[in-house]
Parts: sequence; structure tokens; C-alpha cells
Amino acid sequence: LKFSLESVKKLKELMDENRHINPRMVVSMASYSPCDEKDLPEEFQSVCKREDASMIFDRLNLAVQEDDLCEICANAACAGCF
Repeated sequence: LKFSLESVKKLKELMDENRHINPRMVVSMASYSPCDEKDLPEEFQSVCKREDASMIFDRLNLAVQEDDLCEICANAACAGCF
């Protein structure tokens, strides 16, 4: 699977925003899916149809967790070399 770096960064923003909501107002992270987000980039729609979608989203999110991660490394990670 390949995704643009910008889309993966947007995914990270969506997932991070969900983590910072008041815990009493949010369903557990175990049942959270980025597929429910209206701002999810279009290129992730095919991932949402897969059974392993949560694992894919978690790995993509990990690939861009480091603030100082160089874009060349992030692109390799997003391309599946992570």
C-alpha cells in the first residue's frame, strides 16, 4: 500500500485530535476508527474496507510520530518499508 505523506500527516492529525477529547465524552480508542472521520483523505477509503484497517492506520500513524522524522524516511515508511 502507498499513501502520500500529506495524507498520512492528515491521518495523524485526525487520530491525535480524537485522543485529546475529554475522556468521559469519547468511546474507547479500541473502538475508534479513522474511517468515521468526515475529513479522512479519500485515498484511505479503500483501507476502510479491509479487515486489517485498524492495524494499517496504527502503523501509518507510528510512521509519522517523530516530529523530526525526515520526509525521505517518512515516505519510505509510508510505502511499506517501515
